Formats: sequence, C-alpha cells, structure tokens
Amino acid sequence: MSDIRKRVGRKGTTYQVRYPSKSSKTGYAYATFSTLKEARNFVESGGTRANQSVRQCEIKTVGQAVDKWLAICVKEGRDGRDPITRHTEKTYGRRAEVMKAYEWGKALQELQAPDIVEFRSWLLSRHSRYQAHKVLSSFHSVMKEMALRGHIASNVAAGISIRADSRYDEPVVIPTPADVQALLAAADRLANSKNKQTARTWERYRPMLYLAADTGMRPQEYLVIQPFNITEEGAKVDRALEGGGYKLSVPKTAAGRRTIEISPQTRELVTHYRDHKMIPNKFDLLFPTSTGRWQSIDNWRKRGFYAVCCEAGLMKTVEEDGETVERPKYKPYDLRHFYASMLIERRTNLKKIQKLMGHEDIKTTLNIYGHLIEAAETRDDSSVGLLSILTARNSCGESVASPL
Repeated sequence: MSDIRKRVGRKGTTYQVRYPSKSSKTGYAYATFSTLKEARNFVESGGTRANQSVRQCEIKTVGQAVDKWLAICVKEGRDGRDPITRHTEKTYGRRAEVMKAYEWGKALQELQAPDIVEFRSWLLSRHSRYQAHKVLSSFHSVMKEMALRGHIASNVAAGISIRADSRYDEPVVIPTPADVQALLAAADRLANSKNKQTARTWERYRPMLYLAADTGMRPQEYLVIQPFNITEEGAKVDRALEGGGYKLSVPKTAAGRRTIEISPQTRELVTHYRDHKMIPNKFDLLFPTSTGRWQSIDNWRKRGFYAVCCEAGLMKTVEEDGETVERPKYKPYDLRHFYASMLIERRTNLKKIQKLMGHEDIKTTLNIYGHLIEAAETRDDSSVGLLSILTARNSCGESVASPL
C-alpha cells in the first residue's frame, strides 16, 4: 500500500511517495515531488508499480523514444487514431527536435517526476509559454506511447504540465442574425450586378458564402468541397486544405469528417451553381478558380468576404499606424462562430454541437462557446438548416436566397 508524506527541509516543502518494492531491502521504494498534485498523479498513473516488467529493446534513451513516437504517428497513427498529415508531421518534427535538444542525463527507464519538472523549467526558460506547453504536451504523448508498448513501467510525466493561455480567452466575434442577413443580401446584389465582371465573380462567391453561413465549415473545408458531397442529407466534409492552403488533404482529425444539414434554399443555390456554372477540373472542386485549382484562403478573404462586408455596410473604423482606416467588421471564420451560436440558441445537444463543429474534444467546444451555452434561452424552432431560421425571421416573407 503506497502513501504520501509531507517533508519540510532545507529545500522547502516536498512530498514523498512511499510504495512497496520487492527490489528494495526494506520492501519499500521512494519518489519525491515538489507538489502534492504531482505526487498524487504519480500514484494514480501507476508509477508505484515499480516491479512491472519492461520490454528489453533498443529504446533506451529519450531521443530514441521520441523518434519511435514520431514514426508511429506518421506510419500507423497513435493510440488508434489516423496517421498524421504531412503538415502535422512537420509540426511534430519541430517539437521532437526540442525534446531531443535537452540534456536528459538519464536513460529513459530511469526517469522520475523530478526529471520531468527540470525539463519543464528548461522549456519555460528558452521558449514562450505557449510553445513550451505544446512541446511538453507532445512529450506526454511520447511517454504514454512508450508505457503502452511496455518500454517503460509507467508514464512518470503524468500530472506535470504547463498551463497555456487559451487562444479563446477573449470572447469570439459572432455576427448577429441581422448582420448575416445583410451579408447574404449583399451577395445577392453583387451576383446580380450590372457590372459583368462583378456578377461573374459572385456567381461563385455567392453560393460559397451561403454554404459557409449555413454549415459552419472552416474556410479550408468549404473552399475544396467536392460537388458530389452536396446531397439531400447535407454537406459532407471529408477533405481540407493544409500547410497554409498549399496542399489538399483530409481533415486533421477523424472528428473533422462529418455531414452537416443544410437549408433547402442553400442546397438549391449550390446545386444550381454546380449543375450550370461549375468549371470542370481535375481536383473535383465545387468552387475552382478559372485555372481549375482551389482558391486561396487569402484571396477569398480579401477579394470576396471583405468585399461583401463593404457592400453590406459591415465596416468599422480603426487606428493603424497613426491613420484612421475602414476595415471589415468580420472575418470569414466568424461565420463558423455564427453557426455555433445558432445551434446553441436552438438548444442543440452539446454532443451534436461538438460533432457538427468537427471538434475532436468536447473541451474545445466548451472553451470557445461555454459562455453562450450558459446564456442560451429556450427556443422552439424545428426548422432544418440554419438559414431557414433567417428566412423565417424575414419580416417581408421573402427568401434571402433570391434567384439570379
């Protein structure tokens, strides 16, 4: 039976875990930690099972363990997941180099929690808190994989972490239903413009904008959606852009592959474009450029989305380099937040929200939209598709998606 004892000495307060060990003359072994939380995590993670058998193999150093972990991520996928993409491989590779740059001084099997704490301090002294958090998180994955495969007795890194400031600490910017209606109406006007070049451009941008607002897809997803993925069941998401938009790939996680219900008017608009206006292309793109390749996220943001914000009057005045300038009130990704807010307003089940948003971990959903979930009010609305709600709210009774 293991126990935790508080010790006060010259080095301050520490916590000592005493646990049974057949290899010790006294019948007990000891591990010391700087916090009670770390000591408890050591016990709960199975670190006290000192006599657990460890496989005899070539993996004896942290560097070898890191290389093995990266190879597993690339070739077979870690912990039952899909293999990582090339873009993610580069990211993990950079973290691996940081882990191997540290002078561990001990064999992999000899590492204890204090060694991981020292590694954490080293990370924080040389990298930003966010970068240190990511590297330590990957190191946890390395140790977990080695423990699962029997190369070490237990994951001694369990419970030793770096709390990184969330990128969602600031509330997300969410367009109002009225603002989204204004955007869609502006897209209608641009698509019916007397200027032939403008009208031709918005033949493509208009259904894209409707699809973005009605599904909450990420820009890197709807820019490369395939024409046959718009069906009666909805919009099927099974690929995305990676590496800054330079390569076609699959969604980063399995959760990203999903089917999202769409409103009848959006389906009609998108399928009309697909059947009558879409340019044939070798990449099976629903919204290709005139050259048959996928659109640049940056071009869509600047030439498409910002233009429709201006047409809709959704601009804001900001100070930049001492000058007062006009900038769009929203970004393309904000339509994703709008979609989530409408799901929450309709009291959609939290697990369904997670699924529709393509979040692998429900914590992500809660971190971003927790404040909206708390403030949600009961709404009786059985319409299918988010834009159906906007149509229902149109006081004139006219569809926002007016035909060309």
